[in-house]
Amino acid sequence: MQIRNIAIIAHVDHGKTTLTDAIMTQCGHGDDGSMDSNALEQERGITIYAKNTSITYKGTKINIVDTPGHADFGSEVERVLRSIDAVLLVVDAQEGPMPQTRFVLKKSLELGLLPIVVINKIDKPAANPARVHDEVLELFIELGAHDSQIDFPTIYAIGRQGVAKKALSDDSKDLTPLLDCIIEHVPPANKSKDAPLTAQVFNLSYDNFLGRLAVARIYEGTIKDAQNVWVKDVNGKSFTGKITKLFTFDGKKKLEVSEAESGDIITIAGIPDIYIGETVVDNEATTPMPAIQVDEPTISLQFLVNNSPFAGREGTFVTGRQIRERLERELETNVGLKVDFTSNDYMTVYGRGELHIGILLENMRREGYELQISQPKVIIKEETDAAGHVTTLEPFEEVIIDTPQETSGIIIETLGKRKGVMTNMITHGNQVRMIFEIPTRGLLGYRNVFMIDTKGEGIMSSRVIGFKPFAGEIEKRETGSMTSMATGRTYGFSLWNLQDRGRMFIGPAVEVYEGMVVGDTSKGEDMDVNPCKAKAMSNMRSSGKDEALTLVPHYELSIERGLELMRDDEYLEITPVSIRLRKKFLTELDRARARRKDL
Repeated sequence: MQIRNIAIIAHVDHGKTTLTDAIMTQCGHGDDGSMDSNALEQERGITIYAKNTSITYKGTKINIVDTPGHADFGSEVERVLRSIDAVLLVVDAQEGPMPQTRFVLKKSLELGLLPIVVINKIDKPAANPARVHDEVLELFIELGAHDSQIDFPTIYAIGRQGVAKKALSDDSKDLTPLLDCIIEHVPPANKSKDAPLTAQVFNLSYDNFLGRLAVARIYEGTIKDAQNVWVKDVNGKSFTGKITKLFTFDGKKKLEVSEAESGDIITIAGIPDIYIGETVVDNEATTPMPAIQVDEPTISLQFLVNNSPFAGREGTFVTGRQIRERLERELETNVGLKVDFTSNDYMTVYGRGELHIGILLENMRREGYELQISQPKVIIKEETDAAGHVTTLEPFEEVIIDTPQETSGIIIETLGKRKGVMTNMITHGNQVRMIFEIPTRGLLGYRNVFMIDTKGEGIMSSRVIGFKPFAGEIEKRETGSMTSMATGRTYGFSLWNLQDRGRMFIGPAVEVYEGMVVGDTSKGEDMDVNPCKAKAMSNMRSSGKDEALTLVPHYELSIERGLELMRDDEYLEITPVSIRLRKKFLTELDRARARRKDL
């Protein structure tokens, strides 16, 4: 049987997973469920982890890898692209190419992969497939695609209806035109099954019974169950192991097999020390495949043991050793993450962005972990040129903003203060698309401001474009912290009095402790408040004396909101039940001492 290996790539929310689910349904795997099977993926409506599936169409096995669309999970995309032979580039027929479209396409073209362009969501009211096709072609040329890559086939689709067309005027009821296009344009993967075995690991998973599982692409040769193999990396490290179970994919399900040949994507059990990027061979003399390169992290923060007054109440795993072991496990599969364990007081975690770190923290709290984290900081590097001059570098991002015209002025003004430089502006009716280059520092904490400035009508997406010279001091609209000076349970009366001073993070009848941040102040200065103060009672009553308490709904803290709002002198306390913002020093006396020490 011939094999075709493809990956579906796109910007977030352009319809990759919906299209993959429709392909599976039409090829007899509708009972396997959606590709986005993780609880967090289903809640947020985004793909976080790359996943494999396979279908059989006209006697050909097609392995499909669904990839994340968010820039923070770019490392997932990079390693997947090494394992396949062609990509389906899915582009929204209204939005056109977006930052992550550029990122994933650039990686694909650099690897020499031939894309098939799928212009999806052609049923949207503002869809303009012809304009989007031209924009995609311009992007190919801009990214330096060679002639065979620029001569890409185009398919028009409505993923949620499971319909694809070669031309917009065609009458189609299913995805047959897309599947035929894959058979026609994607080269067969299985060419050299009699050569010595060469297979490279591009993903890892874990099974409670089988232990660590390695997902690999066989480039040459044949692999068998119970076979003794060597595992090699580019640095010369090698060790032997024995395959105890061998699986291929049938839909989303793993299918146990006795052997698999070149071109197929397999899962191997029985080698506990295997890592992403390593090569599995049957002859120790075989040269390992090139390492899988991953873009470096852009932000760092500290993970600490929770030491707040409420520590240990809600979590199951609360010790430094337990947090450390959990991070060590994460490093095995999360190649975009780095952790420094050298300090006894905290662990420094390096990631690709706030969402990348936020997903890790959300998974940890759902597993029962309790910890606190420091404010994220961008990673600053120094580079020395041939003349010995030292240049300070920081990460920059390209930001694309779609917003109504009336809010464009405040966005330009705000991002200008944060060292953002507009590189392009396109108007479509009342909608404006603005493209900025801005330091990552300038984006930290901006998404919340953006939502308020655009009244929730703006769309913002970004991608890291590399390290550039340090942009200098950044002016941000700072709010102050409203810090509780008491420990106890909050009262609606006290919150009613405080809500005029700023935005509250908690509601009535909530337990708080001294030093916990209960809101922010609109004037930008820290304020100590007592949210536990009850209304004084008297035996005198008069008409109009008792005001009706109208509480503004409080601003519920999530991990991402906390990462954006927290300041340098604060920690974000994360437990399976609660997200709390707190001062590093809980009492006003300790905070005053710390301020004097910093002077």
